[in-house]
Amino acid sequence: MHSYRTHTCGALRPEAAGQDARLAGWVHRKRDHGNLLFVDLRDMYGITQCVADISSPVFKQLEALRPETVISVTGKVVLRSPETANDKLPTGHIELLVSSVEVLSDAAVLPMQVAGDQEYSEETRLTYRFLDLRREKVRENMLLRSKVIASIRRRMWDAGFHEFQTPILTASSPEGARDFLVPSRIHPGKFYALPQAPQQFKQLLMTSGFDRYFQIAACFRDEDSRADRSPGEFYQLDFEMAFVTQDDVFNTIAPVLAGVFEEFANGKTVTKPPFPRITYDNALLLYGSDKPDLRNPLLITDVTDAFRGSNFGLFAKNIEKGSIVRAIPAPKSADQPRSWFDKLNEWARTEGAGGLGYIQYKDGETKGPIAKNLDAERVAQIKAATGIQDGDSVFFVCDTKPKAEKFAGAVRTKICDELGLLEQNQFKFCWIVDFPMYERNPDTGQIEFSHNPFSMPQGELEALLTKDPTEIKAYQYDIVCNGIELSSGAIRNHRPEIMYKAFEIAGYSQADVESRFGGMLNAFKYGAPPHGGSAPGIDRIVMLLANEPNIREVILFPMTGRAEDLLMQAPNTVSAKQLKELHIKLDLPKEAKDTKPIT
Repeated sequence: MHSYRTHTCGALRPEAAGQDARLAGWVHRKRDHGNLLFVDLRDMYGITQCVADISSPVFKQLEALRPETVISVTGKVVLRSPETANDKLPTGHIELLVSSVEVLSDAAVLPMQVAGDQEYSEETRLTYRFLDLRREKVRENMLLRSKVIASIRRRMWDAGFHEFQTPILTASSPEGARDFLVPSRIHPGKFYALPQAPQQFKQLLMTSGFDRYFQIAACFRDEDSRADRSPGEFYQLDFEMAFVTQDDVFNTIAPVLAGVFEEFANGKTVTKPPFPRITYDNALLLYGSDKPDLRNPLLITDVTDAFRGSNFGLFAKNIEKGSIVRAIPAPKSADQPRSWFDKLNEWARTEGAGGLGYIQYKDGETKGPIAKNLDAERVAQIKAATGIQDGDSVFFVCDTKPKAEKFAGAVRTKICDELGLLEQNQFKFCWIVDFPMYERNPDTGQIEFSHNPFSMPQGELEALLTKDPTEIKAYQYDIVCNGIELSSGAIRNHRPEIMYKAFEIAGYSQADVESRFGGMLNAFKYGAPPHGGSAPGIDRIVMLLANEPNIREVILFPMTGRAEDLLMQAPNTVSAKQLKELHIKLDLPKEAKDTKPIT
């Protein structure tokens, strides 16, 4: 018999009754029924109930064990009586009558319980993450992550891609976030950067003739945490394809993503490829976001003309100054009490708006503060434009275009939640396309890249030479699912003359481009194929499939929102010797002066 186990804790079934077996695992729960002691033994595969009679020599040994002690038990498999069988467990019709016990590792008093569903603070969970990972829900999330990655790999191989690993130590580049820098010991004063993404390397692979590349890539960005973004590091399905158009990219990756989601959807419906395409401009108009949740059926409408020159002075005056008006429908809400509308008005104020005006359309009449100041023709114009029916209401947002778009999107979400309109049990995908190549910084007035600087502008060099930069669209696209951006991607700018001009518009000299992107630029001068790709986020995919609201729930060893690893106590100080080897002297801010290197 094996030293530790003949079966896992999820393997035994009624047909094994009468056999001797040995199991190993953690003491999950104990239940003392006086003359009988029951011990639930747990491993990665399941739980088996073990039992000892008070007359057994192992009774006291089992009785003394703390939860989470690791043991190996030997005994005979017996059938449970019908009244004690547990249909909820795969092993629920048998138990192990224990004849011997070996303690493999004692457990101290636990800072958090593994059994049960008690809630613990994030600090406790992350400090004792090794215990947290033993809990069923957390463990299942990690196993789901492993299965999702395996499924992605199989599907990418089947689609003709090859997996390659790109460097982790590389050069700093302007990817839109802060780099993590690594000082060089043998090159004093110089630094490597951890890759924000394998962007340049995967494009170099295309110039090297590898046609279809992918990897499950580790990426590093020194940015703040959000519910759908982990600070520090994340993983993505990074892929690139040569000799492709935007349509080719979409037609290749959409079946991979749809297939993965269908495999793990657990009964939810998944958008069938091809995914719908929504232009960036229409996304902001109709949904108030470039990451629209299509489970929300509400559509925003521009009704600026209905208020232009109207008797509703507040809106009319703002429109003269350049503001716009967006309308958000609220179906079947006209019968809601006044307090419901007042509550939404107060919510708008907490969001920084002046309020939230509305019109109720009920029984052929209109109500609300705005309706009183609009003539019947304009009220009818709004009803026709928004497509609402009698019994519905409509809310209004008036502000500058960027602010109105953003707040209208927030109102759309709020009304959907208030009325319970969100479609359940669905994964709804879409592509957001035709992103602007550039945007103007509102503070400095400078032209900046709005998305990926390596994208091909629509119209190529001619567009860069003849158009207002803010009007140039790029072959850039996002994959969005249920309001979560899974990835950004683009058809790349593979021609040096276009790249020089594109960066020149954003304020980079030719010397800057050659200094920052010399390796890739040099490769393009020796013949580069048209190519494009994307990089759906693994963490976000698993977060959606696991139905978790926070991305940390699907990461093995996540950091806190302040980018701290409480288990390994990182970041931490290093020794004076290490700093000297790296030619580094600390110049700490005043509040951190007490943080000294280890001597």
